Amino acid sequence: MPFEPPTHSVERSLRRAGARVVVGLDEVGRGAWAGPVTVGAAVTGMRKPPEGLTDSKLLTPRRREQLAPVLATWVTASAIGQASALECDELGMTAALRLAAVRALEALPVEPDAVILDGKHNYLGGPWRVRTVIKGDQSCVCVAAASVLAKVHRDALMAELAPQYPAYGFEDNAGYPSPVHRAALEEFGPTDLHRLSWAYLDALPKWSHLKRTREADGDEQLTLGF
Repeated sequence: MPFEPPTHSVERSLRRAGARVVVGLDEVGRGAWAGPVTVGAAVTGMRKPPEGLTDSKLLTPRRREQLAPVLATWVTASAIGQASALECDELGMTAALRLAAVRALEALPVEPDAVILDGKHNYLGGPWRVRTVIKGDQSCVCVAAASVLAKVHRDALMAELAPQYPAYGFEDNAGYPSPVHRAALEEFGPTDLHRLSWAYLDALPKWSHLKRTREADGDEQLTLGF
């Protein structure tokens, strides 16, 4: 399906307001049952982006993997931050997202003057100057770049870990629900990569005693269902 390419419109408006370094942030893994939540950060300047750049979810796995190394050398700067499954359990998703985002920002070799955050909720907060943009991963060049880099990084990590957990199909599902993943959970239960405060455990009577309880942080709806 054709899509409109991302632009520098939001970046340009922030630059006019005095921001010299504008960073795009995007997350992947928020709705997964296993593995870390990952945030990509990208600084792209105002140059023309590589052909076909858009939200990683609109690209095929092959196209993402082709685009990621191009982006890695095209961006001015980029970094990845992650929060583990255990940190997601202990902190809740909003705080885990913030932790991963802070780790990504702190790993950048440049100091951001402004941050463009995909979505409508500012999970990052101060001291950063944040502009939230709904579907920013489709409309903003730097957020689209962060989206692809984060997705490819996390997928590769889950594929690398997959041989340690062969029944769960992490090389294909990256820790998200899939028939293979669900079947393995029913038979073998959660691994040390799984988020144990997620609601999928409610549907697994054999393993539900492993569920960790934590006060909901407003994002628990993302994890419901089995």
